[in-house]
Amino acid sequence: MGFWKEAFEAVKENDPAARYNFEIFLTSPGVKALAAHKVSHFLWCHHFKLLGRIHSQFWRFLTQIEIHPGAIIENGVFIDHGSGLVIGETAQVETGAKLYHGVTLGGTGKDTGKRHPTIRKGALVSAHAQLLGPIEVGENAKIGASAVVTKDVPSAVTVVGIPAKIVRVHGPATADRDKAKLERERHVSFYDHMGGI
Repeated sequence: MGFWKEAFEAVKENDPAARYNFEIFLTSPGVKALAAHKVSHFLWCHHFKLLGRIHSQFWRFLTQIEIHPGAIIENGVFIDHGSGLVIGETAQVETGAKLYHGVTLGGTGKDTGKRHPTIRKGALVSAHAQLLGPIEVGENAKIGASAVVTKDVPSAVTVVGIPAKIVRVHGPATADRDKAKLERERHVSFYDHMGGI
């Protein structure tokens, strides 16, 4: 499938207010920002880096969504509302990921090379969550609103808080998720011991 078909399908699947393709094309800042990023990324990859940055900044002004032209974003990503969303240069976002307004896929300032998060298929990053550093968010993981994530998140778990902690494990057990479940139980028992702080 092409970019536009996947973009429209992602919006219709995730936004109950979306009605038809032409309306989405005219009114969805997320779709516009992702389409513009395709051009910025092309320029960046073909050694027109300054032009790619200028193009991305122009679309940042129009959509309030800042995507560095070096970021790798697959088709079928859903950006809802999008105001204040920032995606850094070495970030990667796979198909089916959902990003909401105020999300930052940023760096810590301490890393070189790969400095920004990787968001795997189907992951959901809620409003104002801050994901910092070269971390990986596993497939179908959920990041709660305003969470601050600085460590890898296993697949099919929900994390919330500052710093983000695992509060729910979804689906059948795997070695990765068994470890996640133990971490969640340790976190819950600590807070119970402290009187529910």
